[in-house]
Amino acid sequence: MSLVSGAIASVGPAKPSRLAGVWHALLAAERGRFALWLPVFLGAGDALYFALRTEPPAWLGFAGFAATLAAWLLLSAHSLARVPFACCAAAAMGFASAQYAAIRAPPFPTLPTRAAVLIGTVRAVEALPNGRRISLAEPRIEDGPALVRSVRIRLRNDDLAPVESGDLVRLRALVRPPPPPAYPGAWDLQRDAFFSGVGGYGYAVGAMEKLGQSAAGGFWISIQRLREAIASRISASLEGSVGAIATTLLTGLTAGIPASDRAAFRDSGLAHLLAIAGLHIGIVMGLLMGFSRLLLASWEYAALHWPIKSIAALIALAGGGGYMLLTGVHVPIVRSFAMATLATAALLAGRRAVSLRGLGLAAATLILLEPEQITGVSFQMSFSAVLALVSGYEWLRPHLARLRGAGHPGRRALLFLLGLALTSLLAGTASAPFAAYHFGQIQFYFILANIIAVPLTGMWIMPAGLVALALMPFGLEHGALVVMGWGVALVLWVARTVSALPAATLRVPHMPLWGLLLLALSMAWIGIWRSRLRLAGVPVLTFALASPLLARPPDILVSADARLIALHTPTAVYVQAAPGAARFTLESWEQFWASGPARPISIGPREVPEHIACSSDACVLRARTAGPAALLITGDGPLPDCAAVAILLSSERARGRCRGPLLVDRLSAWRNGAYAIWLNPEGPRVLSDRRERGARPWVLEPADERAPTRWNVRSMPLNSGGAVPPAGPEL
Repeated sequence: MSLVSGAIASVGPAKPSRLAGVWHALLAAERGRFALWLPVFLGAGDALYFALRTEPPAWLGFAGFAATLAAWLLLSAHSLARVPFACCAAAAMGFASAQYAAIRAPPFPTLPTRAAVLIGTVRAVEALPNGRRISLAEPRIEDGPALVRSVRIRLRNDDLAPVESGDLVRLRALVRPPPPPAYPGAWDLQRDAFFSGVGGYGYAVGAMEKLGQSAAGGFWISIQRLREAIASRISASLEGSVGAIATTLLTGLTAGIPASDRAAFRDSGLAHLLAIAGLHIGIVMGLLMGFSRLLLASWEYAALHWPIKSIAALIALAGGGGYMLLTGVHVPIVRSFAMATLATAALLAGRRAVSLRGLGLAAATLILLEPEQITGVSFQMSFSAVLALVSGYEWLRPHLARLRGAGHPGRRALLFLLGLALTSLLAGTASAPFAAYHFGQIQFYFILANIIAVPLTGMWIMPAGLVALALMPFGLEHGALVVMGWGVALVLWVARTVSALPAATLRVPHMPLWGLLLLALSMAWIGIWRSRLRLAGVPVLTFALASPLLARPPDILVSADARLIALHTPTAVYVQAAPGAARFTLESWEQFWASGPARPISIGPREVPEHIACSSDACVLRARTAGPAALLITGDGPLPDCAAVAILLSSERARGRCRGPLLVDRLSAWRNGAYAIWLNPEGPRVLSDRRERGARPWVLEPADERAPTRWNVRSMPLNSGGAVPPAGPEL
């Protein structure tokens, strides 16, 4: 990773000048930092692949990497021209890794359109707040073909048959493919499922039948069984939300946490406690290292003859690896364990344990192994938080050393509290824009919540949990779990209390994608450089944060099944919802528009005649007073003058109802997915999800065309968006 810094450091002008002096001063100040840009360019190439609208040739990324690497090798070692080729080679490698990940992923299977009998091996069992969900590894349709991907099935609530990973089961279920985005540019669940090996989601319509044990077992099945056994032990001692949170902390299984408590953790800024990552593995490894070093130091022979510090570090690393396996080997924990491995190696070599080089190496490794993770909120928030912590404490270290002084107990206590506040401030502030982009809100009291909850987690909850894990083989874990539950209950109380404070959260407008890219680049610029050069990133960061003010959101959204059609006005959001409309989609729209709860578009007089005027069979919608109008068809009767509106909207087929304006109806949504519409004075701008995502391997084609069922659009019921959000023309 030193090829860039080596190429730049080797270049110098023949005659001394003021500019040359500045250049050499910059090189001296930033020595060792240039190589840190290679993971950034690696990620840029990765992101470029996912930003494309058409699938590139399979050879493009590998050819680009070979060409740029060859150019770098052929240029003189003293040539500054090697620098851009090194950066381009890194970008091409990231692009190629994303291409290879898409190539090796199997295509989505063709799922049965009706309930079918599935036979497959259980890969995972998850306890939900109400009921259970199982994952079947490549199940076979009875008297039919095997699916090349796994499916997730929610069992009936009254189905209490015992089941664990590795069981061969048979059940009748209705399975649907992953739903498309809630609106053009929204989170792509189909892309997530494509790269994670999931082929569909569904729910059982009959009781599950256990056929026996599958012949295919293996290491991962054993690990999953262990996780489920631990979760069962925890639920036997701790009930409700406390037990579900304790299960999450010790096994990484999060499905059992009720939605209300999950929201409380999110709104209080404590969601990171439920996302097993650096904090948790740091606590586990710190406790194991301290305990093992204490035991070794108490043995006189080991204390005198063995390198107990190094041995304790290796024991802690092994324990951290075990904790990573136990909690699911997901992105944040993999990143944290990679950095812990580098920190342990540095500790054994007598080097600094935590550094930006370690973070860069961890990021590069993860991008090469799982390039699809770069689009995820977990990757973005995790790496932005750690970048802020490492670079921030690097700058604060001398100031904190002066504050510590001679180590007076009072100063040490003050430094501890200040460290908690600074850690929460740095990590929370750095990750907040990414959370706002994905979740549409920011938290104001996250420092207060973390000052209380993090010490409780590190000094009470996790130590008790580790003791419980150690006692489980002997069946003596109940007491330790009860103690752990007391601590979890306190943290849960903190989350609920802080989230209920006035103005605990603020909904913010959606940041455009280009704003997110500028944000990531400016944060990398500020975090990587050491000198005043980093200040150049502040204006870019400010501009990126202001980007939501420069992007006008759509005036109308139509869901992928046309069951939801919503109008966004300066004061509120108004929605027409047909029976079976997905609440998840509507909540995504409210989040996207940063609005309050949507109000129904009902037939009859309106309180906002400047925006909505309804008759018995249609409503005229305007986003702005006296602006262009859309006509929403709500009945079968005659329509008003269509020439006076810019676009027609209908949640049913409306071909031939009115000639002239553009039409977005049930058939349009079936063909092209969700729609975003801007009512511009010069004419409507219409963007479909299919146009936004393009032709990519994870973009599903519509099913066979059939006449959709009709529904009463004058009602406002919404489903809970449970296991299978309605996504097809018929359900």
